[in-house]
Amino acid sequence: MPPRTHNRGRNRGAPGGSSAARGLLQPANQPLEAPPAHITTVGVRRPGFGRAGKTIPINVNSFTAQIPEGFIFHYDVISADEGSASPKNMQLVKELQEHIAPDVFSDARCAFDGRKNLYASVALDLGGDSREFDVILPGAPVNSNRPPKIYKVQLTLVAKINTEVLHRFVQGKQSQDSAVSTALMALNVVIRMAPSARYPFNVRSFYTPEGARNIGGGLILWRGYFQSVRPAIGRLLINVDICTGVMYQPGPLISLCLSFLGGRQPTLVSRELDRGTHRTLANFIGGIRVITRDANRNPNAGTVRARVVRKLTQVGANELEFVIRHSKETRTVANHYQQVTGHPLKYPGVLCVEVGEGAWIPLELCQVIPGQLVRKEFPKEKRSDLLSFATQKPKERLASIVQGVSNTLAWSQSEYVRQFGLTAGTSPLSINARVLTPPRLTYGKGSKLPTIEPRNGSWNMADKQLYRPATIVAWILIFFDMDLRAATAQIASDFVKACRSTGMAVTHPKPIIRYINGQGNIASDIQAAGADCKAEKGVLPNLVVAILPGGGTDLYTIVKHWGDVKQGVRTQCLKSDKCKGAKMNFWTNVALKVNAKLGGISVIVDSPQTIDPHIPTVVMGADVMHPGASNRPSYAAVVSSVDVHAAKYVATLRVQASRQELISDLQEMTQSMLGKYLLYREKVEKIPESDRAPKRLVFYRDGVSEGQFQQVLERELPLIKAACEALKINPAITLVVVGKRHHVRLFPINDKDADKSGNLPAGTVVDQDIGHPTEFDFYLQSHGGILGTSRPGHYSVLYDDNHFSADKMQAFSFALCHVYAPSTRSVSIPAPVYYADKVCARAKIHFDPKKHYEESESGTTQSSEILETYKRDFMPLHPNQTWEMYFA
Repeated sequence: MPPRTHNRGRNRGAPGGSSAARGLLQPANQPLEAPPAHITTVGVRRPGFGRAGKTIPINVNSFTAQIPEGFIFHYDVISADEGSASPKNMQLVKELQEHIAPDVFSDARCAFDGRKNLYASVALDLGGDSREFDVILPGAPVNSNRPPKIYKVQLTLVAKINTEVLHRFVQGKQSQDSAVSTALMALNVVIRMAPSARYPFNVRSFYTPEGARNIGGGLILWRGYFQSVRPAIGRLLINVDICTGVMYQPGPLISLCLSFLGGRQPTLVSRELDRGTHRTLANFIGGIRVITRDANRNPNAGTVRARVVRKLTQVGANELEFVIRHSKETRTVANHYQQVTGHPLKYPGVLCVEVGEGAWIPLELCQVIPGQLVRKEFPKEKRSDLLSFATQKPKERLASIVQGVSNTLAWSQSEYVRQFGLTAGTSPLSINARVLTPPRLTYGKGSKLPTIEPRNGSWNMADKQLYRPATIVAWILIFFDMDLRAATAQIASDFVKACRSTGMAVTHPKPIIRYINGQGNIASDIQAAGADCKAEKGVLPNLVVAILPGGGTDLYTIVKHWGDVKQGVRTQCLKSDKCKGAKMNFWTNVALKVNAKLGGISVIVDSPQTIDPHIPTVVMGADVMHPGASNRPSYAAVVSSVDVHAAKYVATLRVQASRQELISDLQEMTQSMLGKYLLYREKVEKIPESDRAPKRLVFYRDGVSEGQFQQVLERELPLIKAACEALKINPAITLVVVGKRHHVRLFPINDKDADKSGNLPAGTVVDQDIGHPTEFDFYLQSHGGILGTSRPGHYSVLYDDNHFSADKMQAFSFALCHVYAPSTRSVSIPAPVYYADKVCARAKIHFDPKKHYEESESGTTQSSEILETYKRDFMPLHPNQTWEMYFA
């Protein structure tokens, strides 16, 4: 029997987070800027810290944790029931600890992740390194014909980890090996054990019903808290943030269905539902856990059972027939319930749900269990409700986080946390940040002030001309919203006025105007308008402006498919409610979009220390988008600069396997983009062949988690290099991952350091205190706040042949946030990454709008078949669009 080693000690660790003083904060006792030579890293070793910018004190939504002393014992949990879901596994281990073998766990309160990993603060008395147990779950159905099910659960000791490795790791004295990773995983499981027993949860997030909001459609929004143990420079932190959980509306299942359908009468949920509506409703309620009264087992219908909805029947209970096993009698479900309970169904014509093999329950007898997370794609029409609920100003958000730490997460009250000797402060971490000087921006020669420096992340187009204005030769104005007929002349006039005010030329200011009801052949109608333009003005239009009614998503897809894929004509879609009575500022923003689509350039960065025209640099952004339905394919986009100022971009999009994060066709996509860069240098910028090749390639990758960094280096980086080799160029490559889906938030301590929204100013950067202990990363809040609390980008440099210093990498990335063509504000991530995200989001326009792929996506269809269908039907951009920023 291994010795029982207890976690008792002095809880050595970094100092706890304290309330900030009003002045600058003294930096923590941190390791050297550059890690020792023997330390191995996944990404680039930290070259040092940045020094540029004004230093200000800030709060971070992280709480300092004391690293416990002693050991963590890691056990592998093997259950013979391989199909067990996480809740079942949690039940098995709980029963094992409390009733089956309490003597084994007498000195330990073990933390279990619900899958394979169990952690203990003392060694378990297994009589060796492994032991198997027989477990029977409490409350299992009793059947006289067969005994209750016995689950085999085996525990095996796989590692004994000294927590000293965490001390060494955060001090930059040790590499992140398996012991460090396991210790971090263990502590994450430890802190979530107590709240997961009390609240609905999703991995690291927990949700409470306080302040819940019903948004209709069968959905309820709950507030929640995310928490994660993270290593930082010189300390261990628990990152805590506010999050939102989408829950099914509790109560009668029939009420949920009516809410989803937008109706009131229960008889609506009958065989009269059309095929499409029935399919969407069945998909929505599939997997919901309901409480039913089991009439088969209890004549008085008193036995309450929790069941899972599998299917929705096509007919009502009064038509749905089944055969009773013992008597072979055929009954309808409605008749059966009346005979067994003595009471007729209130709505016999309403549909039933299948909750097991041949077990049909009328909707009116099902109750939805509260607190069930919706794990399906969130409806687009409800996004504004979600945003409104989730949005909190910085002060409110931080106050909610602090309250949640004390009341909901309550680490000090968790017996699991205490057992492992983990302690954490309840005050947010206070550190210093730096505010970078924004880059100089240059507009066209006709501007009164051609060169400007943005303030608070924004500027305007007053007295400015575009750096390279485009020309509208002739244009078509199409109205799909007839309510705007009276405003036609004003809309056309304001649009032309805005374009000309920015320096754009409009050869034929009067457009060809058409009113289309949206029910006919839209592509043909637009084509006919183009022919009329040719006949009347002598030229074909190079721009179509379409005014769409609210909810005009399908019209948008049709117009974009016609313009981007079929005809190669630039299109600009606008929402009718935005156009009605719009001010000139709105039309100026529209002009910026149109200018980019027509080949113009809005503005360039005029700061040689960041984007130097004398060092030819190609900047790329890449992203992968996963549609909500798991069996549909994913889309990968690569966007690349082609000009010397990194202001004009081109893009390519591919279909790839569902849920696959790494980009399959990255070599071909990168090679295509580099080819366009070289051709643009030759044909447009007239650069001699000897100077044409880029000296630097800075590749920003979005959408990969920290756990995938190694795969990006091993699989994607070689493809980028191969693309360069194929073109016989050899740029120095820098690969940076830009993370957006993290939970770190930065808050001003002093009001004087906040912008009008209450957020920190654009250009706030943090590369100390909360960064990786040894690797080159930083947080950059590059945009000014608008609504809610701003989220900084998290930049991790994985590969760097260019040997960027911290200051240069931060300044370069910040500069790229200022060249997003449609905006006079700096954006939250570098423009090429932002563009890549938009290209992915427009994937739908590459398919025939008349085809409805959802109809063929049954659960029985193989993912490989669906992928091949999408690849076959995918239509590339029209050649006219491949050189333009159609995605702006």
